[in-house]
Amino acid sequence: MRIVFDLDGTLIDSAPEIRGIANALLAEEARAPLTLEETKGFIGNGAPAFIARMRAARDLPQAAQDRLLHGFEARYETAFGLTTLYPGVRAALEALRREGHVLAICTNKPIGPTLAVLAHLGLEPSFDTVIGGDSLPVRKPDPAPLWAAMKGEPAVYVGDSEVDAETAARAGVPFLFFTEGYCHLPREEITAAAMFSDFEDLPQLVSAFA
Repeated sequence: MRIVFDLDGTLIDSAPEIRGIANALLAEEARAPLTLEETKGFIGNGAPAFIARMRAARDLPQAAQDRLLHGFEARYETAFGLTTLYPGVRAALEALRREGHVLAICTNKPIGPTLAVLAHLGLEPSFDTVIGGDSLPVRKPDPAPLWAAMKGEPAVYVGDSEVDAETAARAGVPFLFFTEGYCHLPREEITAAAMFSDFEDLPQLVSAFA
C-alpha cells in the first residue's frame, strides 16, 4: 500500500521556522511580529495564502503580496535551523518501509523548500514520490495533488488539518489524522478513519487498511 503524508504539522514542526522568516519580513515593513499561535493559524493552504493572511493581520496592502511572497520563498529555500521532526517520525517511516509500504509526500509547501528540508533531515530517500504546492496548477484541498502522489495505487493519507481531511475525502481515500499539528478546528470536527497523537501508533493503524 502507498502511504501518503502531508509535511508541515504532520512529519515536521516548521512553525517556528516559518514564524522567524515572517517576522524578518514584518520587521522590514515596520510591523509587529507574529506570535507562534498566529503563525500556526496561517499555515495550511500554501505560501501565497500564508502571506495573504499575514498581510491581513498586519494591515499590509494587497500590492505588497508578490514582493512579500518572493522574499518569503527566497528565505524559505534554505531555512532549516528551527525545523524538527515530530517524535517517533523517523522510526515510524522506517517501520512502514520494512513492512513493504511505499511512502510519498503531498504538501502545499513549495516543492523547492520541500525537497530541501527532506534532504536536510535525511528523509528524501524514504519517499518514492514528492508533490509540492506548486508541482501542479492546483493545490490541496483539490484532490489532484494527492492522486498524483498515489500513482493509481491503493493508499491512505496521513495529515494534520482540515485541509488534509477534505483532500482525502475528495480523493476517496482513508484519512489518518495526526492530532498534534496545525489543525484550525476542534479535533471532533475532523472526519477521519483514525486519529493518533503518537507516531509509534501509526504502523499498527496503517495495517488495518493494508
